[in-house]
Amino acid sequence: MSHTMMPTSIVGEPEVVEDDRLAENPAWTSIRDAASAIQPLQLQDGSIPDEAHHAEARELVAAIARGVLSFRTVLPHDAAYLEAVAVDFERWAADGFGVPDFLDSLQAFQPQLDRIDGLQHLVVFPMYTQNGSTSRLVEAVLIEVIWPEFVSELEAGEYSNKLFVPVRFLDFTPGYDTNSAVLFPESVAMREVPTFTWGAIFADREAARFRRVVEAASEITKLELPADAQRLLDDQQLTEQTFVMWDLIHDRTHMRGDLPFDPFMIKQRMPFFLYSLEELRCDLTAYREAVRISRSDDATDTARDRARLVQYAVIFDRIFRFAITGSRVRNYDGLGGQLLFAWMHQHHVLHWTDTALTIDWDDVPEVVIALSDAINDLYWKSIDRPKAAHWLAAYDLVASTLTPHPASRWAVRDLPLDGPPRGLTDAVLDDEFPLSMFYEALSKKMTGVIESTAGITA
Repeated sequence: MSHTMMPTSIVGEPEVVEDDRLAENPAWTSIRDAASAIQPLQLQDGSIPDEAHHAEARELVAAIARGVLSFRTVLPHDAAYLEAVAVDFERWAADGFGVPDFLDSLQAFQPQLDRIDGLQHLVVFPMYTQNGSTSRLVEAVLIEVIWPEFVSELEAGEYSNKLFVPVRFLDFTPGYDTNSAVLFPESVAMREVPTFTWGAIFADREAARFRRVVEAASEITKLELPADAQRLLDDQQLTEQTFVMWDLIHDRTHMRGDLPFDPFMIKQRMPFFLYSLEELRCDLTAYREAVRISRSDDATDTARDRARLVQYAVIFDRIFRFAITGSRVRNYDGLGGQLLFAWMHQHHVLHWTDTALTIDWDDVPEVVIALSDAINDLYWKSIDRPKAAHWLAAYDLVASTLTPHPASRWAVRDLPLDGPPRGLTDAVLDDEFPLSMFYEALSKKMTGVIESTAGITA
């Protein structure tokens, strides 16, 4: 099969997009509507095997390709990608709508090369969306880059992260009308897996979700917010910049430090609490670095200010949203939020007294960094440990702060230690560390608020 086809058989000429408000342009509307219309025709793997739907699918693909090509004049930095994705759509139709292969156009899309504040991109792929659709359906999204000057300076210095692309939504298809706040190349349907060169995070959704949840949680718990934390609730753009700084450091941390051989645990079936510790490790590293930057004489005023805000963002997002979002089935982010809350409570910087939450902010950095140290020490020791021993030590770290389920086999070491690691994973309960009474009560009051953030944008 040739992979150099040019888009020559598209019916009709592409329009020329001239309107600066791309989300309101008819060409975008045509792409969005056609992508949404083709989704019900697709199976989970992205294919359309029913030939009765092929005529309709060809018309929809032609509309997508025409619309995509019309964006070349206003998005010249993406011209190679736009032409390549039109080819991939046309080839998919010509080959009878089998499992889609968009590797060529994926490799042509390189948003990390032009991280310019406000730069816009049109992205159209058959793909799944984390926390959204698990099927590789045709999704389309209009985005713009968030790249403030202080972040550019941080990334050019000690916090290099060439793959990181923070963005905000302009418009999207149904797969993103969900909790999904990332755009990752590995989600695209393709014939082989290349070396990935970018990852995009929707800072606007993270910021908007944070602001709504923390405002409600602080009212429910009677928590008096510090002035800086209140600034985050009052200013969407400021919160977006705060999340960009947090995500920049978090993302690069996955491959830095004294790590197990594979910190991402790719293609490994591990107990979910190990994923929890990895994500929490990266967040607490961001917290630790934010403390350092906020106290640095070498940092700019803007960087120091945003670093102070990152500290509030990490704590509040973790203890108010992560801990009670999603089901209780192997919820590793939820577990990380529970762990941070309980650690702070048991180290006497967070108090639930007289039905009100208070936090001793001056003492928080030392306590939170101590949890970071404990996880880092666990990782350092893991280099010399067998896998099962590392898993058991990780469990003990969590269980030293959070109470396991009374039926836990892990807690009493009723485990098949003489067999393969899979037996240990199978012995983990779906809800190995249930919510505390505090969180059970908070969850009942916060469920509606958290559910209301699905699909939220600025």
